[in-house]
Amino acid sequence: MIKKLFLILPLIVLIAILGYGNYVYNQFTLPLKIQEPTLYTVENGSSVRKVLSDFEQKGWMTQSRAAELYLRYLEKTAIQRGDYELTSGLTPMAAIEKMIEGKKVLSTISFIEGHRFSELLKTLASHSDIKQTLTGLAVEEIVAKVSSDIKHPEGWFFPDTYHFEKGTTDLHILKTAYQRTKNVLAQEWENRSDKAAVKTPYDALILASIIEKETGAAFERPMISGVFTRRLKKGMRLQTDPTVIYGLGDNFSGNLTRTHLRTDTPYNTYTRKGLPPTPIASAGREAIFAALNPSDGTTLFFVAKGDGTHYFSTTLEEHNSAVRQYQRFGRREDYQSAPSTEDSK
Repeated sequence: MIKKLFLILPLIVLIAILGYGNYVYNQFTLPLKIQEPTLYTVENGSSVRKVLSDFEQKGWMTQSRAAELYLRYLEKTAIQRGDYELTSGLTPMAAIEKMIEGKKVLSTISFIEGHRFSELLKTLASHSDIKQTLTGLAVEEIVAKVSSDIKHPEGWFFPDTYHFEKGTTDLHILKTAYQRTKNVLAQEWENRSDKAAVKTPYDALILASIIEKETGAAFERPMISGVFTRRLKKGMRLQTDPTVIYGLGDNFSGNLTRTHLRTDTPYNTYTRKGLPPTPIASAGREAIFAALNPSDGTTLFFVAKGDGTHYFSTTLEEHNSAVRQYQRFGRREDYQSAPSTEDSK
């Protein structure tokens, strides 16, 4: 009898161990007891033990210690810090695997095409998930921290949506946007058309910023570029309002007048030939592409039609007629989308 007991006892123990192991595994593969999407933060230095223990304390699962041992056996313990979304139906195993793979909830910030650097800084400063390290610094100091290669900040920070972890610094995001501009500009410059009038990548960025400000209609960008390219090659003034407005700075109140058009600044393309000294806003990839790949044609003028697009003309007479026609949409006589009816001499 005793001999039989000694033979049966190990089997009973094995069955018990297997049964308990199966119970633990089933518990570990049951969905977490949460009713709605929940943001869970893995702090820096947190371990699998801490996370699973936290899950159990919150009542989301049981047997956290056994689950931890199981994960250690599988060598699945290298979780990453950050914010993770836990949803109904997600198992503890799937949650830990998400943390190992680093599938975090990221914050986003968007820099808009056509915005100035000053507007970009306001966007950065107002974002609650960004760690502010540049507050109170002058623009020159900020630029120096980003790169010593930047002489003027305008146009150097690519308009895009950036994804980042909560707590990322404003400087890191600026450096990312700057590098993105450098990469895009290099790519587009490499594939530029031989019809482009610009001689350097920076000149392309300047022209792209003007194109970006002149039209929001994507199909018009190469056409706008074509007009400016032909005027540059002919030695004509660009006569584009956005550059004048940029040059006026805080003196511009929203009403562009003839006096403004005649007030000389480095950015007044009515009084000066060629491109302005710097970009006037951020330019997206399409605008950069357009600057380097202008449309063929003979047009030298364009005027806003009042619907977000422009009428393009080859001759001054045709342009004058278009101005008279489309001013019925409320355009003032002293304001025209560049170029104006005054030809460069």
